[in-house]
Formats: sequence, C-alpha cells, structure tokens
Amino acid sequence: MNLENLGLIGNCQYSALISNNGSVVWCCLPRFDSEPVFGSLLDPDGGDFSIAPADGGSGRQRYLENTNVLETVFDAPGGRFRVLDFAPRFSQNERMFRPTQLVRIVEPLEGTPLVRVRFDPRLGWSKAVPQRLHGSNHIRVEGYAKPLRLTSDISPTHLEGQPFALTQRRHLMLAWGAPVEEALAPLCGHFLTQTMQYWQGWVKHCNIPPIHQQEVIRSALALKLHCFEDTGAIVAALTTSIPEAPGSGRTWDYRYCWLRDAYYVLDALRLLGHFEEREQFIHYLLGIAASAPDLNLRPLYRVDGSSDLEEHILDNWAGYEGNGPVRIGNGAAVHEQHDVYGETVLALAPIYFDDRFALDRTPSTLDLLERLAGKAIAVAGTPDAGIWEFRKAWEPQTFSSLMCWAAVDRVARITARHRPARAPAFAAAAQKIHSEIIAHAWSAERGSFTATYGGSEVDAALLQMAPLRFLPASDPRLTATVDAVARDLGRDGWLYRYRNDDGLGVPEVAFVICTFWMIDALAATGRREEAMQMMTRVRKLQSPLGLLAEDYATTAGRMWGNFPQAYSHVGLIHAAFSTSPNWSEFL
Repeated sequence: MNLENLGLIGNCQYSALISNNGSVVWCCLPRFDSEPVFGSLLDPDGGDFSIAPADGGSGRQRYLENTNVLETVFDAPGGRFRVLDFAPRFSQNERMFRPTQLVRIVEPLEGTPLVRVRFDPRLGWSKAVPQRLHGSNHIRVEGYAKPLRLTSDISPTHLEGQPFALTQRRHLMLAWGAPVEEALAPLCGHFLTQTMQYWQGWVKHCNIPPIHQQEVIRSALALKLHCFEDTGAIVAALTTSIPEAPGSGRTWDYRYCWLRDAYYVLDALRLLGHFEEREQFIHYLLGIAASAPDLNLRPLYRVDGSSDLEEHILDNWAGYEGNGPVRIGNGAAVHEQHDVYGETVLALAPIYFDDRFALDRTPSTLDLLERLAGKAIAVAGTPDAGIWEFRKAWEPQTFSSLMCWAAVDRVARITARHRPARAPAFAAAAQKIHSEIIAHAWSAERGSFTATYGGSEVDAALLQMAPLRFLPASDPRLTATVDAVARDLGRDGWLYRYRNDDGLGVPEVAFVICTFWMIDALAATGRREEAMQMMTRVRKLQSPLGLLAEDYATTAGRMWGNFPQAYSHVGLIHAAFSTSPNWSEFL
C-alpha cells in the first residue's frame, strides 16, 4: 500500500485516507487523535470501508478542481464507474458546518458495472468487530462512545460484500453522532455542491506564486485539513506509526499539535493570505499558557490542549506493511525543546507588526510574549532534545538557541513599538544570545556553524539562519554554512536532517522539508538560480494527487513516514514563493 496511492479528505474536524483501490484505510473518529474506525493502513485486520469493482483492482484518482473532494474512477466488469469521497464543510447560518460525516457517492459512467461494497469497521485499537444492527436503509454499529451509522440507498444486503449491478447514482453517508434522517440523495447532492463551492472559494482567496501554482494549491488545501477548527490546534500529520524507513523501528504518533510545527503552518498560511487559522490558534495557545503558570511549555499537546501523551506500543498491530511497532502517544511530550519559545513568539508576532490585526492586540497577549521571551533568555544555550527530538544525552543545540534569539529579538522590536521602556533590556538580551551562538557554534576549523555548541557536525536546521536573518545575507559565514550542509547532508539531490547517531541509529532517508529549507536558504543568500533549479527537480516528488510524506528514500524513489506531513507541505509552499518571480514580472 504505497503512500503515493492514497488520497486525503477531511473537513477540519476529522480526516480519512482513501486508497486508489477504493478503500478507506485510515479514519479516526470523532477527531484526529481518536481511535481508528478504519485502520487497515496499519494492519490488514484493522478495518476498512471499500467500494471497488467486483473483481478488485485499482482506480485512477484525482481531486475535483481546487477542492478536497476526491474522485476515483474504476474499470469494472460490465462498465466504468466513479466514487466521489468528501467530508462536508461549508458555511451555514453564519457558522461553519463541518459534521463528523463521511459521504461516498458512487455512480456509473459507462455500461452497467459490477460493484462490490464492504463496510467493515473496528472498535479502535482493540480491533474488535462491533455488533451491526441492520435497518431498512442503514447499518447501526454498536460499541462506540456515540452512535455510528451508515445510511445508504444501496440495499444493506449489498453492503456486506456481495457484488451488484450499478445502474444509477447511489449514496452512502457514515455519521458519527446524530443519524441522518433526511432524504439521502438530495442531501448528499446538496452537501457535495456546497462543499465544492467552499473549497473553490477558499482557494480563490489564496495568494499563490505565478509558477508551481498547482503544487502550492494542493499543499494549501492539505495544510488546511491539518487544522482542528474546534480548538485552533494544528496537527503535525494525520497518521501514526508509518515508519521513516522499512525495518527502522522509527514509528511515531504525529496526530498532535507540536507548537513548532503549528508556527510553520501558520507562516505558510500567512504567505497564502489566510489568517483566520492564526486567530484560532491564539486562543488555543492562550489556553495552554494559562494551564502552565511557570510557562514550561511542552513541545506538543493534544488537539484539546491536554498533555496526557504517554507513549505506548500496541503489540497486537502489525504496522504499515508489517513494519512495526505501532505507537500511540508520543514520548517527546516530556522533552525539553527550547526552540519552542521562539516558534511560539514568531506565531504571535504578526499581530504586533501587521496593523490589520490591531484588534487582536490585548494586554494578555503582549504579557505572554514578554514571558515567552523571558523563558527564552533563561534557557538559551542550555542542553535540550532539540528540534530533532534526540533520544540520547542532550546537548546545547544551536537551532534551539537560534530560536531563543529570534524570540527575544522579535519581542525587543514589538516592545519598542508598544512598551518602549521594556525594549532596551530585550534588545540587550537578544544581542547577548547572538554573540554566544557565534562564540560557541561557529567552528573556525570546519568553516561553518555546527549543530551543537562546540560540536563538529552540521544539521539541516542551521539553514534556518537565513530566513530568520540571524546574519546578513552576504555574510560569508552564512554562505559557508549553507555549503557545508549541502556537502555533508546531501544525497541524490536530497537532504538528510543530520548524519550522526541520534540514539536510534543513523537516519536512512532524506527528510523532505530539509531540501525545501535548502532552497529557501539559497534564495535568501542571493543564489536564486541554484534555488530555482533545485525546486524544479524536487517538486516532482509529490504523489499523483500532490501529497507529501515526511521522508523520502532516494534510492527506491518512494515516500515514507507519516502522511500527509504538514512540515513537507509547508516547505514546498515557502520554497515555491522564494523561487518564483513576482506577478508583476510574470504577467
């Protein structure tokens, strides 16, 4: 089940992955970090929901233009048919309507195709088969926290895997919670029309660069589906335990909100001209800060803001393509990752630099920014697990200190405008951290900055020095570091995040966002032609549907890691903007 053959649907409440063989192979309800109702992505016995030709086989997938509505077209005995899959999302009564409902519409395109439907849910991580109660036009499934019901104008007899002739459009709606009582065909048709109009309108309001437009649009649509609108949380990925490489044992649960990743997503959405996600995230962040009076922020939280994320291994799950272990929770939640103070400040800073957000400037938010800067001052240069979440002895990480500097530097600039008496102290502290980074992380012997204080190796996070403006673009130390990262971490035109043992061995695959970071760094240091050439090559990595995983095996030419990965799509968006001409140059 290659990741390249999976499509994503969702509505900012839940999501689902659908294979090109017509199966819903991953879907957690009622939210991203819930237990799976369909989990065959991670175990053949994990449950699925398939609509396929009677003789099996794969179809051809595409998204309907500028939407998150997925179409799969099949050739079947007797004819051809398509399946439209989507999660309803549109404005209704001045509110966003995003029910926990999965809609599947199946219709003949040619002849009278023979179709097989199989509805086979599971009771979460137990993989227990739930009790099914058949009604005249539905199947009710027992054992969940709330009612789960599949309503269809297909005979319930034909929802058990028995082939039938498809003679007209048919509809299936899986609903968590309140059952569907309205006439199904007009309801599904209405939901489809409204959902398509919503997504197409959302795309129309995106800023996009004149080149790489389709890649940016698809990445934007994918990023939006990582936003949990109910609380404002933004998750790192929509799956758990897809390994970084086969047999590596590096399987992690990413269905949570990393504060670091959320900042990067918000920054990509800023480029796209979408700001409502930042407004929602502010409320999520203020809630987290209120529950941590000492402001010892965890790197990640659940989508509801809680932090009960103890990591467990599920021995009864086989894992993706048999590559275990399957994990739930994430041990990184108890790490110290000091860069988080920088990313949190950077997520909030636009409120104080952009006058369009003047109404969001509150004393409590400014107080929080100052407190975050104070924490950054206190922890800069001290050992932590860092951005790569090392599971070995911690060291002072250069990237963590770089982000601490960014936090204090930006708060110095903000207070200069809004609390001038406070600005000099922050400015002096920022300069002190800046000087310490140069003193401890610059290696004259290597001729570059290093990943750790006093270290000898580089990591890809050093590339962030360029967009953060740690040094002037023309500074030879910055250029030398970019070259060192390219030389030491490059392979087959892609970038690894580091080459040293992280406590679990040495990484075997390229980390997708790192190559996009290299493109940004090249562009930021005046090497735009090199950046454009690299972007032209690596943008071809996307799956046929335009989706990206976390990792890429360069020799096998295959994606690995949790999928889709918000980080990877963020990287593509930034790289596309940094290498594209302005519209005024293009038109």
